[in-house]
Amino acid sequence: MSQQVTHGTSAADGVNRRSVLAGLAGGVASMGLLAPSATAAESGGRPPRDERVEALLDKMTLAEKIGQLQLVGDENTARAALADGRLGGVFSVVGAAKLNALQRLAVEGTRLKIPLIFGLDVIHGYTTNFPIPLAQGASFDPAVAATDATVSAKEARSSGIHWTYAPMMDVTHEPRWGRIAEGSGEDPYLAAKLAVAKVRGYQGDDYGKADRVAACAKHFVAYGGAEGGRDYNTVDVSLQRLHNLYLPPFKASVEAGVATVMASFNTISGVPAHGNGYVLHDVLKGRYGFSGFVVSDYTGIQELILHGLAGDGADAAAAALPAGVDMEMVSTNYAEFAQRLLDQRRITRDQIDDAVRRILLVKFRLGLFERPYVDESGEVKAPSPAALAASRQAAGRCMVLLKNDGAVLPLAKSVGSVAVVGPLGAATYDLNGTWAGLGTGASTTPPVTVVDGIKAAAPGAAVTYTAGCTVEGTDTSGFAAAQQAARAADVTVVVVGETAAMSGEAAARSTIDLPGVQQQLVAAIKETGKPFVVVLVNGRPLTIPYLHDNAPAVLEAWAPGVQGGHAIADVLFGVVNPGGKLPVSFPRAVGQIPIYYNHENTGRPADPANKYTSKYLDLESGPLYEFGHGLSYTTFRIDTLRLSETRMPARGGRIEVSVRVANTGSRAGDEVVQLYLRDPVASIVQPVRRLRGFQRVTLAAGASTTVSFTLTPEDVGFYDNAAQFRVEPGKIEVYVGNSSAATLSSSFTVV
Repeated sequence: MSQQVTHGTSAADGVNRRSVLAGLAGGVASMGLLAPSATAAESGGRPPRDERVEALLDKMTLAEKIGQLQLVGDENTARAALADGRLGGVFSVVGAAKLNALQRLAVEGTRLKIPLIFGLDVIHGYTTNFPIPLAQGASFDPAVAATDATVSAKEARSSGIHWTYAPMMDVTHEPRWGRIAEGSGEDPYLAAKLAVAKVRGYQGDDYGKADRVAACAKHFVAYGGAEGGRDYNTVDVSLQRLHNLYLPPFKASVEAGVATVMASFNTISGVPAHGNGYVLHDVLKGRYGFSGFVVSDYTGIQELILHGLAGDGADAAAAALPAGVDMEMVSTNYAEFAQRLLDQRRITRDQIDDAVRRILLVKFRLGLFERPYVDESGEVKAPSPAALAASRQAAGRCMVLLKNDGAVLPLAKSVGSVAVVGPLGAATYDLNGTWAGLGTGASTTPPVTVVDGIKAAAPGAAVTYTAGCTVEGTDTSGFAAAQQAARAADVTVVVVGETAAMSGEAAARSTIDLPGVQQQLVAAIKETGKPFVVVLVNGRPLTIPYLHDNAPAVLEAWAPGVQGGHAIADVLFGVVNPGGKLPVSFPRAVGQIPIYYNHENTGRPADPANKYTSKYLDLESGPLYEFGHGLSYTTFRIDTLRLSETRMPARGGRIEVSVRVANTGSRAGDEVVQLYLRDPVASIVQPVRRLRGFQRVTLAAGASTTVSFTLTPEDVGFYDNAAQFRVEPGKIEVYVGNSSAATLSSSFTVV
């Protein structure tokens, strides 16, 4: 395997070998700081020339230019900045009247009448909350993400918001990290497909339209690698893993036309992202040719001081602007120090102009100069029936049936009585999950509870509710009432999991068991000897070996959104046949973390018969539930694997892979056919499997179809430790099935 086709470190890419190898150290030392070299800082990709932008740029004073680089998060600060005409945008202010009032100050009260851009964290819904992004990853259906983004964009833009800080595309192997709820899980291919769908859903073919918003790819980059799963923590990563694992969703989003990118809080091999010229300038703006603007995360530039990269605010600004951060959120280092830094030649006019040019270009593309105000009568203050229906359908497609022994599910609609037990059985806003309720009216539209959903699904049944315990408490005094309710019912639905606040930003957990005494509550229901099922409401994978061993059925509902109760009931009663798959591995115990399907082999792979192999003495190898796992109320068979060719040229090659999938059960259902590749011998050790294709299909009972995938050299190549993309000759193994444990296999040779 000594020959290879390489791509990636030419001058045309905006990256040279010196900057690649030195870039993660920030380039050269300047004034005691690590920063990109002057050559690198001046030579990256530039946005396309726009005559409107250039004409406006020529009229702007330096103070007005610096003002465009400032983003603030409250009305009072915005008004103060606008009094001097020095503000580029506002975030986290909602309400059409409030936003119009601020815009009026900018458009009618400043010399050049440059409109503000209004941003908000529209993560999985504006007024209508959809399932959390991790749940959307479980759908293995880009249309789910696109629908959420389309509905959200229309609601947000109609209410005056122009810009969303989404999608988040941080790949992670860390279920302790609370922000796993905001992404698509552990796989870069799946994350890229969902990210592109969401970007296109938010932006459409023109994000200047009245029902679209500018998207923001975040967090750039490797935020999901935070050590210990602690938010904002250090990330130490090799170049090959940076490019193979963390960067692909961002690259795909730039290719899809994402308008903006947000820098991440973490360090990347010792250099904080907000001052990291390699990732922001060389890769994002240079190699990828990103033409939009980069916004800092909340006080991210100021935090360069605590990181230890900068000694003060001036140092922080001098590191961030040349590195590629164009707009500063909340902190004011650009506004305070840019003039001084320019005089000291620590930053350049070209760097300021480039940042302003990028921001103005997005504002023009949003149509803000032509239509700065929003029609206040069109503000969305409540979900529409169509939006609620879309949210309900999406939630149903996101749920994963983890276990169903004895076909206890689906429940019969004719069931006489149902006991709903558990602290989340009557929960409202916890069903929305993290980053919900920020839009106009969202906080006044509580989600449908599980107990109400079950009552609506089985109107002839006697439905009772008993909490049994709280989510996090230790009080078991409610167990007796819960057991009494279970004994009196034909079946019990136990709803347990996490509150909304237990996942998301700043919500790391050192253990990821069921919180409090909820597992003991499940055990108490089991003691009754009556049939029961468990529904999980949560924002991350949980360690649930007890449920796996003791509950007849386990449904992973995630945080399903505003129609959560109805959607859960749809699945419980078989109106919806679950077809979701896990976008992330479920560990057996927290001590297994990190555990993920696309790991690299060791020289001593796990072997239960050999002590001296890579495993734990006290734990079975492998996850409790593997990536891609998910059951159905019907059964499927995947067979007849065919490859159109046995040899793929390293340049321009193409192979069609096809399989037959048949519904062998008695009811219609969805199967997700998944294709994985393995390169068993390579110059950089490759993962044991890599997802390179998936397709969700719906089949009637007894029906079958052929599912096809196209493989190209891009699918078999990888980045090496010089950030070069390699396509090496040799054997490639193909696996197709319904999870990452697929056994149907074939192979071809790259030549």
